[in-house]
Amino acid sequence: MKNMKFDAQFASPLCGIDEVGRGPLAGPVTSACVMIKPEFAGDPCWNSVTDSKKLTAKKREMLYEHIIEKTYWGLAEADAQEIDQLNIHHATLLAMKRAYEAMADNSPEVQTALIDGKFSPDLPCTTQTVIKGDSLSVAIGAASILAKVTRDRFMTKLSEKYPHYAWERNAGYGTKAHMEGLQSHGLTPFHRLSFAPCAALVKAEKKS
Repeated sequence: MKNMKFDAQFASPLCGIDEVGRGPLAGPVTSACVMIKPEFAGDPCWNSVTDSKKLTAKKREMLYEHIIEKTYWGLAEADAQEIDQLNIHHATLLAMKRAYEAMADNSPEVQTALIDGKFSPDLPCTTQTVIKGDSLSVAIGAASILAKVTRDRFMTKLSEKYPHYAWERNAGYGTKAHMEGLQSHGLTPFHRLSFAPCAALVKAEKKS
């Protein structure tokens, strides 16, 4: 399959790892790790897999179901407190490592892990970082879809408890509606206090 050519360059069994949620002001950074089961390697669904941001929400949801069924997979996160403690870079690597470990508990031994971006977590296998990997690698693209659907669902559910920040629409990013919610209702336990707008509110609260 044309879409599998990139992944075929690397020693298998192979998995792909990606994350979503580095930039938001609230919520976790969520990572997924995916290994396509050999019996489904020729499935036509992989022709539709790419960077999750390039897909509609409806398409992501449809592909999510295929990916869950036809891969070994793991999902994990680092929460807002861990992001504040470690910084977003190290929290992202932690979430990636956790996702790999979650998948590895139920999959064949991994030979190669393809990691989206420039940096790799410390894993017990060969790792290869791939810039724009979610567009190049089917395994990374599938991981990006799992991570995004999972995180979007979480933020939508969270918005039921915290309805003033429009998380069901912005997934925790600093949109106008989210910023207005911060000004009128303040911080929640899910906000990243080390991120500039939240840090400014913390500082203001300490002064008052």
